[in-house]
Amino acid sequence: MNHILYNDDSRERVKHLPDNSIDLILTDPPYNLSPYSTGNMKFKWRKEINNDLASWDQEDFTPAEWLAEFKRVLKPTGNIFAFCSYNLIGKWHEAFDPAYDTFQFFVYHKTNPVPKFRKAGFLNSCELIVCCWNKGHTWNFGKQSEMHNFYEGPICMGKERLKDPVHPTQKPVKLLSHIIKIASNEGDVVFDPFMGVASTGIAALQNNRNFIGIDTDKAYFKAAEKRIKDYVSQQPLFSIESETEKALKDTPGESVHPLIESLHINMAKSAA
Repeated sequence: MNHILYNDDSRERVKHLPDNSIDLILTDPPYNLSPYSTGNMKFKWRKEINNDLASWDQEDFTPAEWLAEFKRVLKPTGNIFAFCSYNLIGKWHEAFDPAYDTFQFFVYHKTNPVPKFRKAGFLNSCELIVCCWNKGHTWNFGKQSEMHNFYEGPICMGKERLKDPVHPTQKPVKLLSHIIKIASNEGDVVFDPFMGVASTGIAALQNNRNFIGIDTDKAYFKAAEKRIKDYVSQQPLFSIESETEKALKDTPGESVHPLIESLHINMAKSAA
């Protein structure tokens, strides 16, 4: 399997991807929850609870602005899965429901959410995932019990959770693998334009999918690059290729990465 990571503005980089080249868009864009944050909670008797959100969450994210590019790069058989929160699901529905045959939501229930020490309101234990596709889309239907639009599991923790840099919304690889297995096939291309520390990339490679990831944050990008490089180096069946500096820089006349080149070749064959 192949992979390519870009430290770039995804709004610009996505324009370089070929039409109908992506099998699954699986991403976790900003939730724009920062206006609702109450800040960190400090306690004398336990570790501080981090309620602060990263600076990138303060940048306005508008789902409608991504519709045209998502439709352009996604294959007719492709699927979209995008994490979101209550404040944005209406905007996702408004933009994407008219554009796709099916618009659904999937619930990720966290079994160990941050507790409510002040005992006011519900625990924030659920996250929503927007799901979109057209008729004829790729879908690997398993047992009825496995196909609920609901996934229950702990938040990312332990050895899997990166300590430096800390990503406030790092998702468990097990959850992402569950989605990837259902919504794509081996050899397919998974795309994450907001890859963070590349949890989607790890899940894609673990399940024999190719991966394209973009993130504008340099610290996250370096962590993602190292994480995937470490994983690939442990796989004897992978051909380890170094991502050259030219393939990662946004410069005119840059080298074409083999994965991107193969997407163009496949497009040409399909058109022939």
